[in-house]
Amino acid sequence: MSETSGVKVQTFWEHLDELRGCLVKIAFVVVLFGIIAFLFKGEMFDIVLAPKQGDFVTYRLFAVVSGWFPFEGITPDTFSVKLINTGLAEQFLIHMKTSIYVGVLCASPYILYLLFRFVSPALYSKEKKYVSRMVAGGYVMFMLGVALSYFLIFPLTFRFLGTYQVSTEVENMISLQSYMDTLMMMNLMMGIVFEIPILCWLLAQFGLISVEFMRRYRRHAVVIILVVAAIITPTSDVFTLLLVSLPMWLLYEISILIVKHTKRE
Repeated sequence: MSETSGVKVQTFWEHLDELRGCLVKIAFVVVLFGIIAFLFKGEMFDIVLAPKQGDFVTYRLFAVVSGWFPFEGITPDTFSVKLINTGLAEQFLIHMKTSIYVGVLCASPYILYLLFRFVSPALYSKEKKYVSRMVAGGYVMFMLGVALSYFLIFPLTFRFLGTYQVSTEVENMISLQSYMDTLMMMNLMMGIVFEIPILCWLLAQFGLISVEFMRRYRRHAVVIILVVAAIITPTSDVFTLLLVSLPMWLLYEISILIVKHTKRE
């Protein structure tokens, strides 16, 4: 390692060793949290499988709200979908994958800290400020998206698709694999959707979008939001569609405010 003007300059191999150490720490923390989640199987799957029960907190909240509005379909019928397993080792593999998924979520703040500490020496002070804002804001928004998906969007989607029948002679038999794949996919998708304000802030910093542009195409954005909400939650009642569309529309409006107050530096 050489030293120039008081600043330490690392060689390629020293950078590689530091990266390897960072990845080892990340893997260790993920595995540690994954093992803890694996050992608490009952508690973990009580949370993961809660939306399939008719007494889930979202449905109970809708039951209260149904007394305030005249919309039909707010209060779901009492239901409980029984999941099935179709593979010999499928439940064990799903247990392991879910544990890793939970481990990554729990360790994500430390993972982001390690990655930021690794790249920060190569950044100027202004760039460090940008990156730190993006990392912190992006993490918070992603977790908000995951929470919205778990507590609102996924339960509504599962209630509709899990109980939908073309005929009373056709009984639904939902596999555990299908349930888990849909849950994780929707959580990831909503987490990415909630990154829109961060992305707009970054694009505004580079001068690629302006507040005038976003205001001009606001109507187009609303139409796209309604289409996306209809795809995510293919339910038949307007209330559910509006309930899912509202957070997306608010994200767009927040993005306009962010772009408006963004100063290029």
